Amino acid sequence: MEAVYIIVNLLVFLGLAPLFEGIIRKITAKVQSRQGPPIYQPYMDIFKLLGKTTINSADNWGFKFAPMMAFASIVSVIAFFPLANKANYLTQYADIITIIYLLTLGGIAVLLGALSSKNTYAMIGASREMITMIMVEPVLAMTLIMGAVKMKSLGIDITMFSINSVGYGWSVALMLVVYLAALQAFVGRPPFDISEAEIEILEGPFIEYSGPNYALFKYYMMLKQMFYAALFVMVFIPFLNTGIYIVNLAVQIVEIGVVFGFISLIGSTNARLRIDQAIKFYSVLIVLALCAVGLSVYGI
Repeated sequence: MEAVYIIVNLLVFLGLAPLFEGIIRKITAKVQSRQGPPIYQPYMDIFKLLGKTTINSADNWGFKFAPMMAFASIVSVIAFFPLANKANYLTQYADIITIIYLLTLGGIAVLLGALSSKNTYAMIGASREMITMIMVEPVLAMTLIMGAVKMKSLGIDITMFSINSVGYGWSVALMLVVYLAALQAFVGRPPFDISEAEIEILEGPFIEYSGPNYALFKYYMMLKQMFYAALFVMVFIPFLNTGIYIVNLAVQIVEIGVVFGFISLIGSTNARLRIDQAIKFYSVLIVLALCAVGLSVYGI
């Protein structure tokens, strides 16, 4: 039965990630007094790209395999993610180090594809993406480490239930604020969509991609932002277990949708930061995250 939950995880994320992307676009359009595209537009974008011919502007293995590597990394994380607080067969074989490793691997795949393309705009986007990874990934790591410290375990099925087990303390409240502040950077949304910056560097790392390869990268980004929203819900939102898996799943999907509403509102009301401004902001988040971990060590 536990293997069925793996399939449910994949179906939920693969099916709903484009929908949440469409919701973000629609809310952004409404805030900016535009009609905007239909909510199902991301599905159409993906299907259209999958039907186009792949043009490999760079003839090397890094450029060709980067989209598959990125997509595989995020799908792997989703497979053992305890959605609806239900551990599946793979959950027992992974821990928070596995999550950090696979999410970082996805970012490295983006860098690999951009650098392999040898496009000037892609190089600029890759450099910005690298800086963002270096400055933001520690916040994710410290969020999970704080849970591990409180629960005295690296296990995913235990660490992610820490809020239900220990409640809100000063360390948890501080990390919640830090995670929310870093969420836009995690998902690459304004004001931290610096590495893509469509108006400046024309999608940056993805500028040379087309067809199915570009579809994989677009899908990867959609799945990634849904995962970070789901992670916030899993870690920081108290879980009310109804005893019915379908109901628990539906409740968490609604909560994830609320997080996406927050993401879209912040993104549609803030202008993109310069990379130097973003670095200063990231530095503050790292310091605050360290403080939260330190407080958790002392049980505060």
